[in-house]
Amino acid sequence: MRAIVVYESLWGNTEKLARAVASGLGLTMSVELVDTDAAPATVEGYDLVVVGGPTHAFSMSRPSTRAQGVDEKGAPHAPGRGIREWLDALPPSTAHTPAAAFDTRVETPRLPGSAAKAALRELTAHGFETPMTPRTFRVHGYEGPIVDGELDAAAAWGRELADVTAVVA
Repeated sequence: MRAIVVYESLWGNTEKLARAVASGLGLTMSVELVDTDAAPATVEGYDLVVVGGPTHAFSMSRPSTRAQGVDEKGAPHAPGRGIREWLDALPPSTAHTPAAAFDTRVETPRLPGSAAKAALRELTAHGFETPMTPRTFRVHGYEGPIVDGELDAAAAWGRELADVTAVVA
């Protein structure tokens, strides 16, 4: 079985969590980990698609919120495209491939909204099967660090995704 984990990260926290998810998945399947700028135009041939990104302005990032992250919040870099744009360009899944989504959000203050929920809606609209509820991982402030225990939780979630995918497939 093959999985792809596509992530968007400005400060590196979402990337670290995507790597942890991929490590959990990698115990039972082959995993490709790519950022949104390098993500393929199609996900045909994969048995699982996982998408992760930061929550910006209560949802998936936009070019303006990524630019604001760099200009006003000091993010080291902004991807050329985020998960929103990658999902928008993705062709519909005719194979009804299983998919899952996660996001990162600041621990305090706890704000509403979720990039993962919005991404999961997009995946469902594109014809993917979405058997898992979206998952949020917390970071301290915009720049991090990741809240203690979240990397372990991400790896455990990856193992859980692999188990669910094996049942669905």
